[in-house]
Amino acid sequence: MEIEISKPNLLDIKKMQELVLPEVASGVILERSSDEMANAIRSYTVAKDKSGLIVGFCALHIHTIKLAEIRSLIVKGEYRNQNIGAKIVESALNEAKSLKVEEILVLTYAKGFFDKLGFSEISKEQIPDSKIWVDCIRCKHFPICEEIALIKRF
Repeated sequence: MEIEISKPNLLDIKKMQELVLPEVASGVILERSSDEMANAIRSYTVAKDKSGLIVGFCALHIHTIKLAEIRSLIVKGEYRNQNIGAKIVESALNEAKSLKVEEILVLTYAKGFFDKLGFSEISKEQIPDSKIWVDCIRCKHFPICEEIALIKRF
């Protein structure tokens, strides 16, 4: 399957929100408004099929001079298990390397996926408080978090 990994444009936001809607409804991914996504559009990486359909995306969110986070990773159901998620994350990791980020954080239910990409589990106590009070507090599962924290160091 031919997939193109690229940066989205502002007109892609509606389709990105539609793609992630089931995961937002279940509480797996935090909801982002159109304005939030527009403000952070440069942080996203998308995967499109040959017809231009967005089949997946993630965001690389910079927290500090040393730490960034991969978040909102999604791949459309029928496109899963085809290495698309790994390609999206690898593209974001390459961007992080080019920015000289030292550590990449991820909070996930898919530990095995990130293990294969070289991430290692850490305790949630190592997550910066700024992450907890800006993002986690918005989660429908807060404060009972069942996600696993992992980190990749360069």
